[in-house]
Amino acid sequence: TCVCMLCSVLDHKTHECVPLKEEYEGKKAELGKTEAEIQEMIQKRRLKIEEIKHSVDLSEEAADREKAEGVQVFTALKESVERSLNELIETIEEKQRTTEKQAEDFIKELEQEISELKKRSSEVEKLSHSEDHLQLLQNFP
Repeated sequence: TCVCMLCSVLDHKTHECVPLKEEYEGKKAELGKTEAEIQEMIQKRRLKIEEIKHSVDLSEEAADREKAEGVQVFTALKESVERSLNELIETIEEKQRTTEKQAEDFIKELEQEISELKKRSSEVEKLSHSEDHLQLLQNFP
């Protein structure tokens, strides 16, 4: 039998007729080749998917490493800043203690001077009320 349906009905003389079985075998071979090509394209795409997934995994690992390094750097920086802050606070407090000690010493010295001046004032007051001329001249030159 001929593959061309019209050939058998209309008697197309110019058509080349190929036996059905032969055409079937040819088309079947073409389909097999097409199927193989499709399967190859599927396989290539699957491989591409695997490559992309692997790339994403590598990217994720790199991101995790970078995050860990960033945390490590900023932790060290934070500790350094905290140490510096503690040193600054200690320096300021030590300076304040020194200032307070100097102030206390100066206040004691001034209080001592006040005490001596009061004593002298009392003596001067006493002398000023004294009627003894000699004693006044001897004690207040």
